[in-house]
Amino acid sequence: MMSPVFDCRDREQMLAGMRQARQAIARGEVIVLPTDTVYGVAADAFSHDAVRGLLTVKGRSRQQPPPVLVGSAQALPALVEQVPEAVERLVERFWPGALTIVLPAQPALTWDLGETRGTVAVRQPDHPITLELLAETGPLAVSSANLTGKPAATDASSARRMLGDSVSLYLEDGPVKTGVASTIIDATSLVPGRGEPAVRVLRLGAISRGELREVLGDLLEDDPEEATP
Repeated sequence: MMSPVFDCRDREQMLAGMRQARQAIARGEVIVLPTDTVYGVAADAFSHDAVRGLLTVKGRSRQQPPPVLVGSAQALPALVEQVPEAVERLVERFWPGALTIVLPAQPALTWDLGETRGTVAVRQPDHPITLELLAETGPLAVSSANLTGKPAATDASSARRMLGDSVSLYLEDGPVKTGVASTIIDATSLVPGRGEPAVRVLRLGAISRGELREVLGDLLEDDPEEATP
C-alpha cells in the first residue's frame, strides 16, 4: 500500500493527516513532516525501535544520531543535564527557530538515539504544524527528509521521490521558506566541569556566526577560517 500524502493546506486533509501522524508516531513508525528549515523524517525519540527505523529510512548508521525537536523551550531542562545561562539567552533569542543546541543529555533518560557520547542535539522548530504535533507527541527524533548524501527535501513530494513507502505518511505544507538547514552549536563545555567554557559551531546554517556572537560575545569560539595565520 502506498504511503498517503496529506496536503495540510486543505483543512480537512490537515485534520486527517495530523490524526494519522499522531497514531503512526504512537505505533513507533516514521513520518515526514514540514519544518521551518527543511522537511524532516520524524519518530518517537523515546522508542528505540522507532529511532532505529528512522536511521534505516535515512540510510544512516548509529554514528550519526538524529537531533530531537521539542514543542517548547520548557521541554529543554527535561532532556539535558543543565541549561547554562548563555544557552537560556540563545533560546530566548533564536527559539522557535533554526538553532540546534548540543548539550549533555539528562542521565536519567532511557532513550537510545545512537552513538551520542552522552549528548543530545535539541531544537524548537518555527512551524505551526510541527509545533502542534510536538505538543501532542512529545519530543521527536527528526532528521532531514532525504537519503544520506542527497539534498534535503524542501517539500513532501521531493521527499517522497527519495523515500517512497519507507515512511508511513507525508504531511505536505508546500515548499519551505528557506530550505537552509539549522545552525548546530556545541555548548557542552558551558556545563561546569566540562572544560574551558566555549561554544563551537558544528554546522553553519540559517543563523550566522555574527548573530551568535551578538548573544554569546567571547564565549563563541573564533572561526578557524578567520584566524590569523
